[in-house]
Amino acid sequence: MYDVFKVRQDFPALNQVVNDEKLIYLDNAATTQKPKQVLETIEKYYELDNANVHRGVHTLAERATKEYELAREKVQKLINANSEKEVIFTRGATTSLNWIARGYGEKFLKEDDEIIISFMEHHANIVPWQQLAKKVGAKLKYVEITTDGYLNIEDLKKKLSNKTKIVALAHVSNVLGTENPIKEIAKMAHEVGAIIVVDGAQAVPHQKIDVVDLDADFYVFSGHKMCAPTGIGVLYGKEKLLEKMDPVEFGGEMIDFVYENDSTWTELPWKFEAGTPNISGGIALGSAIDYLNNLGFDNIKKHEQEIVEYVLPKMLNIDGLIVYGPKDHTGVISFNLENVHPHDLATALDMEGIAVRAGHHCTQPLMKHLEVPATARASFYLYNTKEEADEFIAALIKIKEYFTNGFI
Repeated sequence: MYDVFKVRQDFPALNQVVNDEKLIYLDNAATTQKPKQVLETIEKYYELDNANVHRGVHTLAERATKEYELAREKVQKLINANSEKEVIFTRGATTSLNWIARGYGEKFLKEDDEIIISFMEHHANIVPWQQLAKKVGAKLKYVEITTDGYLNIEDLKKKLSNKTKIVALAHVSNVLGTENPIKEIAKMAHEVGAIIVVDGAQAVPHQKIDVVDLDADFYVFSGHKMCAPTGIGVLYGKEKLLEKMDPVEFGGEMIDFVYENDSTWTELPWKFEAGTPNISGGIALGSAIDYLNNLGFDNIKKHEQEIVEYVLPKMLNIDGLIVYGPKDHTGVISFNLENVHPHDLATALDMEGIAVRAGHHCTQPLMKHLEVPATARASFYLYNTKEEADEFIAALIKIKEYFTNGFI
């Protein structure tokens, strides 16, 4: 039995008062709070095991290296990669996508090749491909979104051709909450000889991912959206592609041998990991994975779905409140209140102790597509409750009354 109130006891940040109100944290798509188990892991590393990895033979270095590489093994099992060689530690999903664009894209794409993305992508899955296209003379194509917030698969079929070399899509949209059919799309991409790159930042924290079953060529995500610290992320790639791909950062750790005028690279996965890594972040990511596995991803997904199914109808019942995205939402809900700027709405909610996001959410092409300058966004996670959902709805009604009639 999933006990959300017991889970909440693991998150110290939730037990605070903001603007004289108990904090209700609904900005989980931006970053999640961290359980004490993860915080204690970071503290333990710096108190007892602080040493560089892969370099020393002394006890602290060996302990740090063991824990860091154990975290890589946990990631490999989490996403069901075939080998730990396929798990590269990075600073986050953004870094991972940039490395793929530069290390793979610049090497293998040429003039008039085509890259396909969609209008629902985060800027991290747009800008690297824009820069790649400019550099090699490739063409960037956008897949349309249906009126009800889904990826337009028919439009994708029309745009795929033997010129398509890369299809890069979000597994789950950080604004619409749409989950894309990655397995189906991967098959379509492979049929025309393209690779598929998946931005899994909004998927991995919420559900069990199997990169082999999805047949993703590359899959990226960030630790801070799944109870781990900021500054740590993962680039998964099929081993045969990583072997061909060039590193984009050079220095210590990633070399095999350095000659006076040339160098050779070490084996996977360290070929891509130049310099001293975020050791505490990697180890803490392993701790976060342990924590999520202990709760059970099926339990997490079910709990989040229950919250969404509870709160979404209540939101839709508020006159003048517009919700964006499909009916079968994940835990991300973007919305606007008629005649209220989303920044004003988010500020008013903050005065009620409720943390939501407002802005373009690093998805300006999507905002243009939706014909809005910005939206507010509430995103729910494993520690949110129906009681918090009720307070969120009550606050929205209160704020609407204030902006409509000038009093509460």
